[in-house]
Amino acid sequence: MWSQIKTNFKKGSYLTRLLYINLGMFVLVRLVLLIFTLFKHDISFAIRYIEMPAYIGNWITQPWGIITYMFLHVDFIHFIFNVLVLYWYGTIFLQFFNQKQLVGVYILGGIGGAFLYVFGYSVFPYFQEVLKHTYLLGASASVMALIFTTVIYAPNYEVQLALIGRVKLKYIGLVLFAVDVLGVTSVNAGGSIAHIGGAITGILFASLYVRQRVDLTTGISWLLDKLATLVQPKPKITVRYGRPKTDAEWNVEKKAKNAALDEILEQIKKSGYDNLSAEQKKMLFDISNKKNNN
Repeated sequence: MWSQIKTNFKKGSYLTRLLYINLGMFVLVRLVLLIFTLFKHDISFAIRYIEMPAYIGNWITQPWGIITYMFLHVDFIHFIFNVLVLYWYGTIFLQFFNQKQLVGVYILGGIGGAFLYVFGYSVFPYFQEVLKHTYLLGASASVMALIFTTVIYAPNYEVQLALIGRVKLKYIGLVLFAVDVLGVTSVNAGGSIAHIGGAITGILFASLYVRQRVDLTTGISWLLDKLATLVQPKPKITVRYGRPKTDAEWNVEKKAKNAALDEILEQIKKSGYDNLSAEQKKMLFDISNKKNNN
């Protein structure tokens, strides 16, 4: 089973790999929490070290959080919803963009969501009381970036929604954006702000790409190529030793070459060198070089 998972990860698309990374992180975190809970140890606080802090002072002590948080889920419903939406809209995204751009927008969306999240909590007095104790996790901002990239690039693209029917992406985008704007003072205020940051990132990427052909994911694509080069195993050099030829085999081979050479020389005598085929000219050249080297 493990070997099959590794094979699927290596041979799968970048979308498949993103799904596997999110799944792996979820399973690992849940297993660790389960084991420690069984021994009556609460280590849920430790998860904060791979989440994204709202307070800049906390973020400085764990700068990796801006990357790790976007692959982290603890709640099962949160995880299932995000990976399903990632799969659906990631598939749509790949109809218009390539796989490296998918990863690039995913990461940029997560970073954009984190920046707006930190900015919002730092600027608005509404969040001051909880600023130092609030943390962000989940792929939602990254997924929103993918959604809004396609919303801007192909606004009239239609998707089939259960109980509703076919709906254009631009209407889905409007509803999602409105819900998040209305949710900035809700219980999940941090999530809503991060969603908006991810959406803005997707809008910015698509707008620059459409109007100016500027690809904001170029740097991430370059980094992916470098990482692939580092982890790709070097091809093994295999040296094969054949058995030495017998005198009889060597004589047969020499006789065949001499016969071919005689035929070429006879043809030159009759019709000239220029009428030789490319293969005959090469053979004559090789024999001549071999004699000169000897």
